[in-house]
Amino acid sequence: MTSTESTTTPSFAAPAGGREHAIDALRGFALLGILMVNAGSFASTYFGVGVSDPAFSRPVDHAVRWLVSFFFETKFYLLFSMLFGYSFALQMDAAQRTGSAFVPRFLRRLLGLLLLGLVHAWLLFAGDILVTYALLGLLLLAWRDVRPGTAVVLALVLLGATAAGWGLLAWLVAQVPPMDLPLAELHAKAQQAAQAYRASALEAIAQRGRDMAEGVWFVLVFVQGPCALAMFLLGLAAHRTGYLATVAQHPARLRRWMVCCLPVGVAGALFYASTQGGGSAHSPEHVGLAALAVDLATAPFLTFGYVALLLWLLQRGPAGRRLGAALQPAGRMALTNYLLQSLVGALVFTAYGLALVGQVSPGWVVLGALVLYASQLAWSHRWMATHAYGPVEWLLRAFTQWQWPAWRRVPA
Repeated sequence: MTSTESTTTPSFAAPAGGREHAIDALRGFALLGILMVNAGSFASTYFGVGVSDPAFSRPVDHAVRWLVSFFFETKFYLLFSMLFGYSFALQMDAAQRTGSAFVPRFLRRLLGLLLLGLVHAWLLFAGDILVTYALLGLLLLAWRDVRPGTAVVLALVLLGATAAGWGLLAWLVAQVPPMDLPLAELHAKAQQAAQAYRASALEAIAQRGRDMAEGVWFVLVFVQGPCALAMFLLGLAAHRTGYLATVAQHPARLRRWMVCCLPVGVAGALFYASTQGGGSAHSPEHVGLAALAVDLATAPFLTFGYVALLLWLLQRGPAGRRLGAALQPAGRMALTNYLLQSLVGALVFTAYGLALVGQVSPGWVVLGALVLYASQLAWSHRWMATHAYGPVEWLLRAFTQWQWPAWRRVPA
């Protein structure tokens, strides 16, 4: 991308082998949502437990957690997943143009993601998504020749079955006599985890292992896994048909997508956020399960609404061009930025550094996340002005292609 290209509106209309700048901008935007959710997980071991942290029980704390649940939770990993499927199709096209063998190269890429994910999960963040992407990528590779229509049907089946399964579980739980939440046990578990993360680096690593064994894997298998695979397929179909590229060039069609998707997604997000332990009252278990089912069914609508909104904003004259120029570099090195977010989180909240887990209010966590994101946008802009790839992207590309890629950018 030349300096001239960086100031034009991001477009899908890239030349053969060129970058689709709107995709980079979408990745850069997705980084914000991922950070806002993951920051809460780093900051508090009560995250996802179902009860509120008693240390931060003021109305403003509940309001901040509610806002994060409403706007960000369960939405942005779907966007990243769709972009993964879209990029998979782009890589297939690139291999076809150059006459290179796609399957061995993509398998090496998945192996590289798997290794990065394992290191990331154990050393930095138990909620890693890279391992899931690497494993699901094998299914995507097996289905690489699927027709776009079939891919859409498979995606809808996966999303519908996942939401229906949790809805059925909610109904079954509602049929049995209600049981009181083991509040004392949940509080003790959260506090023990916080103590482990603050104790030492080795204790923090051990606690990540316990987190993965006791719950993270369950969420990945029964929630994020099938939904991510569905979005892989939708991204693949979006590229194969050229539909996303076509819609992105027509503001009127983007507005129709927003009108159709945002109300459905907002309604589901309202129900979901109201049951996530953001207040002093705790919802019955079957209500929380039902809210998750509704969210799984409606979160893709909010994700698509976000996509349409951002693509529409990117076409709003000079302001849209400035927005695209800010987001694109971060999106081009999204993997580096994702891992950097976890590194900062580990340094701030665990015994690697300040060990502030459980000691920072939700409002300050959100403010810190916004500062970090703004810093990443600025740093990415400077880095990509002189480098061909982000640091981790460069390593992954070297492992994928089995040769050293260019480090510095070649002047146009």
